[in-house]
Amino acid sequence: MGPLTGEDGVPRCPWAGAEPGLMRDYHDEEWGRAIEGDAAWFERLTLEAFQSGLSWVTILRKRPAFRAAFDGFDPARVAAYDDADVARLMADAGIVRNRAKVLAAVTNARATLALVGAEGEGALERVVRAHAPVDPPAPQDTAEQQTTSPESLALSKELKRRGFTFVGPTTMFALMEATGVFDPHLVGCHRRG
Repeated sequence: MGPLTGEDGVPRCPWAGAEPGLMRDYHDEEWGRAIEGDAAWFERLTLEAFQSGLSWVTILRKRPAFRAAFDGFDPARVAAYDDADVARLMADAGIVRNRAKVLAAVTNARATLALVGAEGEGALERVVRAHAPVDPPAPQDTAEQQTTSPESLALSKELKRRGFTFVGPTTMFALMEATGVFDPHLVGCHRRG
C-alpha cells in the first residue's frame, strides 16, 4: 500500500490514517524527525521497548502517563529507582504494566548514565547515529518497508554489550526510524525528504 491522501489533500504513510487524530499528528509532527538530549533519547528508547508486541497507538495514548510515572524520563532519576519504585510502576494502570519492560527501563537508565559518564552528553545519540544505514532504500509502498537491517542488528549488539536490555534489532530499527536517523517515509508522503 502506498501513501494515503487525507481529507486535507495531503498524502501520508498509510499507518498515519486519513483522518485527523493521534497517529496522524505523530506522523506529521514527530516521526522521522531528529531529537536532542539524553532524556529525549532515553524516552524514545524506553517507549520503543514498551511498544514491543503492542500497537504504537497504545503507547502514544499512554505517553503522558509514562512521562509522569518515569519522572520525565530523566535517566538519573530512573536509574535511582528501587524495588518500591518498581512496585509503584507495576500498580500504575496508566502505563503498560510489564515487569520485564519496567526493569529494562531502570537497567537502561543506568546504562545510559554509564555511557554518558564515559563518553559525555549525547553519547546515546552518538552510538545510535553511528549505526545509521548507509543509503537506505526509499520505499514506494508498505511491502518494501523493512523492520530490521544489518545496522539495527549491529546497534542491538552494541547496546547489549554496553549493558542495555530490550534493545532487539526490530526495536532498534523502529528507534532509528522514529528519531530521524534515516528518512522512513514512503515515496510520495508529504514528509519524505
